[in-house]
Amino acid sequence: MSKIIEVTDTNFKEAVEQSEQPVLVDFWAPWCGPCKTVAPMLEEIADEFGEALTIAKVNVDDSPEITARMRIRSIPTLALFDDGGMIAQKTGAGSLGELRTFVKGHL
Repeated sequence: MSKIIEVTDTNFKEAVEQSEQPVLVDFWAPWCGPCKTVAPMLEEIADEFGEALTIAKVNVDDSPEITARMRIRSIPTLALFDDGGMIAQKTGAGSLGELRTFVKGHL
C-alpha cells in the first residue's frame, strides 16, 4: 500500500519533481469543504495503485511558494507529475470514478 505524504515548499522538489515514480499532488486547505471530500478518495487511489503511484498533499496556506509556482488558483486541485514535470491537472472534487479515470488516463 502506498502512503500519502505531506509536502511543503521545502521538500516539494525532492518529493515530487525528483521522484522516480509518478506523483499525484493534492493542493488543499483545511478550511476548504470540497477538499475534505477528496481525502477519502485519495486513500482509495493509494490502495488501488500501491507502489506505482505516490500521493502527496500540499496545504496551500502553508506552502505559498510552490502554490504560486504551480499556478494553483482554485482548490482542490489535483496535479499529476511524472519525470519531474506536471503532466495533467484537475480542479474540483469530482467523484472517485472521475479521479480514477484521471489518473489512469495519464499513466
